[in-house]
Amino acid sequence: MKYLTLFALLFAQQVFSQTFTERDLNTSIKEVTVYLQGGLVSRNGKAEIYPGKSTLKMSGLSPHIDEKSIQVKANGNFTVLSVNHKLSYLNQLKMDERIEKLNATIESIDYEISNHNSRLEILKEKQSLLNENKKLSGESSGVSVIQLKQAIDFYDRELSAIKKEEIDTRIKIRELQEGRTQISQEIADTRNKDHLPTGEIEIRIESKQRTSGEFKITYLVANTGWYPKYDVRVVNVEKPLELTYKADVYQNTGVNWDNVKLKLSNGNPNQTGVAPQLRPWYLNYARNAMINRNTYGVMSGRVGTVYGRVTDETGQPLPGATVHVKGTTVGAVTDLNGNYSITLPNNASSLQISFVGYLSQSLPINSNNISTTLHPDVQSLDEVVVVGYGEQSKTPSMRIRGARSMAQAQEYEYEAYEPVADMVATTTIENQTTVEFEVDEPYSIKSNGEKLTVDLNNYEIETQYEYFAVPKLDKDAFLIARIVNWNQYNLLEGEANLYFEDTYVGRSILDARSLDDTLNISLGRDKSIVIGRTKVDDFSKRRTIGSNKVESRGFEIMVRNKKSQGIKLTLFDQIPIAAISDITVTPTELSKGKINDHNGELTWELELKPQQQTKLNLSYEVKYPKYEKVVLE
Repeated sequence: MKYLTLFALLFAQQVFSQTFTERDLNTSIKEVTVYLQGGLVSRNGKAEIYPGKSTLKMSGLSPHIDEKSIQVKANGNFTVLSVNHKLSYLNQLKMDERIEKLNATIESIDYEISNHNSRLEILKEKQSLLNENKKLSGESSGVSVIQLKQAIDFYDRELSAIKKEEIDTRIKIRELQEGRTQISQEIADTRNKDHLPTGEIEIRIESKQRTSGEFKITYLVANTGWYPKYDVRVVNVEKPLELTYKADVYQNTGVNWDNVKLKLSNGNPNQTGVAPQLRPWYLNYARNAMINRNTYGVMSGRVGTVYGRVTDETGQPLPGATVHVKGTTVGAVTDLNGNYSITLPNNASSLQISFVGYLSQSLPINSNNISTTLHPDVQSLDEVVVVGYGEQSKTPSMRIRGARSMAQAQEYEYEAYEPVADMVATTTIENQTTVEFEVDEPYSIKSNGEKLTVDLNNYEIETQYEYFAVPKLDKDAFLIARIVNWNQYNLLEGEANLYFEDTYVGRSILDARSLDDTLNISLGRDKSIVIGRTKVDDFSKRRTIGSNKVESRGFEIMVRNKKSQGIKLTLFDQIPIAAISDITVTPTELSKGKINDHNGELTWELELKPQQQTKLNLSYEVKYPKYEKVVLE
């Protein structure tokens, strides 16, 4: 019996030693690095550690954590056994309780509205009763002046009181109805926002003594990112170009960021880091080859700007949805009405549209108006477990002066430029493969999907200004800013708001993916330069020479500078290129234009004085077999 008791005690001690005491680990977000897509969240916390095995639990985290990215660094005299990640659905119960309370409030408001409507009916009956008794009794005997005055005073007093109470009651009903609408909207927002579970991280530790521990937890989270945007301002062509490098930041992670150290990185951890490899390229006869039509562009024409509306399955707008041009860093976030607008870069082919809790869509760009409906993602979320430790580091190398604050940046787009006294410093950190912009002041960003604009840097850049025109395609002249050695500014491809002579003139794309040493930024159209291109009938002829036909075409190009200062204008046109040897193209008049023999492009570099006008002639001949047909302009 003695040995049995001893065995039972040893067994109980062994079982007890394997249990984990669970306690909460309170942490706060100290730093967030926002990538082009996704973000790296860093949390810090402290806890008292007791002897034995225990589990420190972090609750209320984002449901969009990438479990493979969780890293824990712990300082203290204890051992970290494992790090587990899972999802908690207790938030659904809180949502139901919240909705029940809001529905009870609506029932109370409906009861008050019903009482006020009943009071209006009573006032209506009271007024009707007064109207029925307006005729004074005793008409045959006559009424004294005093009695008439008393009757008039009585009706005036009573009717005034009824009308006043009626007005006050209708005002109360309107206020109650407005409050009811707001609560109904809050119920809808609660259902839309809280339908996802919350994330939890459990850190299992073992300690031989009582001690204290410091923890730093980092993880990647989805549904956040930023898009590069620019303000390009030119006071006049004799002054440097002013470039404001901005970031449109959005976050819909489910957790607010309060007074965090904010960094913006041009990296994208969602992209694969595996270097591509070439595979053998086998040639075969055309009849044995298969062509993938999807590898070619689907657009029949150039679409410069695309806009539209994103809604849910019920037709309600989805504010905070992200609309991204695939293969670029160009994108936008939908506004409160679900609307968006994007200026497209060259060769844009499709849009990626996504929103938290909904299935993403990829749509071809084949129209200026692309609206879509997103459907809920009903895929179940399972528990995930991950173990890992570590810490990432960075290597700063240089610093650049900063920019204005976020609040100022939100208004800056619509105001004429004025010097701003308060500057919020940013630091540019060049790592081995990425560039980070560190905002020196802490910021708070709510998890509502709304766009927040952050100014990263301001630059004054010495720029060469020239005008470009392609009258065959467009009769307007475009002002181009040519920036030399632009790579030093760490720019990304993005939309640019254009301001010329303190006037907003439109939007363009800053093509920072260019490999050229000079970056060209289109500053929009200048209506003070008039260009015309007309076909000259005298040069448009057709004749037969032996076995060939010869067709000629001629055009006259007129350019006039109506500005008060001289300009430099580069004008482009073209002549056709023969695809086979039986066709011959011969230029007959080019007005000293330079021709590119490989692509037929013609270039004129003009310098026009104020109010000066010049004329250019372009003509060519095409010879081809007379039994064939060639389509000319």
